Amino acid sequence: MTRPILIRIHPADNVAIVANEGGLPAGAVVDGLTLREHVPQAHKVALVDLPQGAAVRRYNVPIGYAVRDIPAGSWVHERLLHMPAARPLDDLPMATVRAPAVAPLEGYTFEGYRNPDGSVGTRNILAITQTVQCVAGVTAFAVQRIKQELLPKYPNVDDVVALEHGYGCGVAIDAPDAVIPIRTLRNLARNPNFGGEVMVVSLGCEKLQPERLLPPGSIPIDDHRSSSLDVVCLQDEAHVGFHSMVDALMRQAEVHLQRLNARRRETVPASELVVGVQCGGSDAFSGVTANPAVGFCTDLLVRAGATVMFSEVTEVRDGIDQLTSRAATPEVAQAMIEQMAWYDAYLKRGQVDRSANTTPGNKKGGLSNIVEKAMGSIIKSGTAPIMGVVPPGERAGQRGLLYAATPASDFICGTLQLAAGMNVHVFTTGRGTPYGLAACPVIKVATRTELARRWHDLMDINAGRIADGQASIADVGWELFHFILDVASGRKKTWAEHWKLHNAQVLFNPAPVT
Repeated sequence: MTRPILIRIHPADNVAIVANEGGLPAGAVVDGLTLREHVPQAHKVALVDLPQGAAVRRYNVPIGYAVRDIPAGSWVHERLLHMPAARPLDDLPMATVRAPAVAPLEGYTFEGYRNPDGSVGTRNILAITQTVQCVAGVTAFAVQRIKQELLPKYPNVDDVVALEHGYGCGVAIDAPDAVIPIRTLRNLARNPNFGGEVMVVSLGCEKLQPERLLPPGSIPIDDHRSSSLDVVCLQDEAHVGFHSMVDALMRQAEVHLQRLNARRRETVPASELVVGVQCGGSDAFSGVTANPAVGFCTDLLVRAGATVMFSEVTEVRDGIDQLTSRAATPEVAQAMIEQMAWYDAYLKRGQVDRSANTTPGNKKGGLSNIVEKAMGSIIKSGTAPIMGVVPPGERAGQRGLLYAATPASDFICGTLQLAAGMNVHVFTTGRGTPYGLAACPVIKVATRTELARRWHDLMDINAGRIADGQASIADVGWELFHFILDVASGRKKTWAEHWKLHNAQVLFNPAPVT
């Protein structure tokens, strides 16, 4: 048998996780500790006797309290822990941590597409925006024809994407929270990877009319384009039959394809990157390997002047004191608190709390509850000061490390990060997921070597080498940094791009449906 390995995060921790594939059997001896029972890989072992009511510490944080006596060498799982209450949102440290000064990271560039609004794309994609779900079928049919018949004529265009969604009618469109899905759709159309080309498909009778979705001035237009919105309305009397609608979509698409095809990549500084980081299918290795490596890379990107967004309200809520203390200003700390308070109230209306976040896969991967999951999730944000907060559906307005307040759902978070202006996505996973986005390259980082080996043509970076002792956190962080530059430049494709694995966009709509 390979040497038994336990990983302890902090010297004050009284549990450690099993690193060995397949776990460790009862009777295995590690550093003088004898296991009392089989413990699966990534699950926790009690390092000392834990009496009933004792705090179980990982990351030097109480992740729960023992519901009964737990002898040293026992498997510590969710059924043995009582979850701590959420930290109150008052009396928090506000901008108290001052990160040590670090030298700027200069000289790093990528090959990107400059846009009329000053942003930079990593891909050159025609996006077809939709005002309402009713038009999705016609648009999808047209997109297939555009890809088959028109796209080959425009080799500098990477793809054609329909921004399908489940919104636009049958909704309380004037409700206060309706602003979230509407501004999300508006800012999705402005994503840097779409080159400022805006083409809209409308049915005609929907509540979300094109002028409400994209009011004048919401999309920057250069001197060579019409200032009017390009809308194909399917109920227009000019359309006689289905193919008349499709032909109109193809005619308008070709106008945009011609302009996109004229664009060329140019060398731009790494500061033009807008990177969203997220986890999905997290396990107990997430906070040991992949997320710390992403956090190291986050610090590199921030030093290079780039924008990095971390998200997922419920997956950072239990570390709110860590976040407010790292805020650049008390105002940024207060903005984070306001987003957390709004989300607490949103969950309360639904008669659930943050504990609903953890999935069966999370628990199978060794995460006992949302507190433990949150501690591993926050590490993705690195150590830089948090410079700003992006409310759901808003567009990021500054560089540096930003907190984008999104739900933890993979596809909703990804959609909101796209709306915020993300041009490269970094996604860590412990259990494995084929997640991908059509609008943006998604770099997948595996937490375990076993997953990277088994899903060899789905995972882009293997952070499991950190647990194996084959690489350091810094090694994988630098590898990811260089890979991001290569992917952003189009020199490399991610596996999700290679296989064209694309999740549907899912809007966050807390407003009523009528």
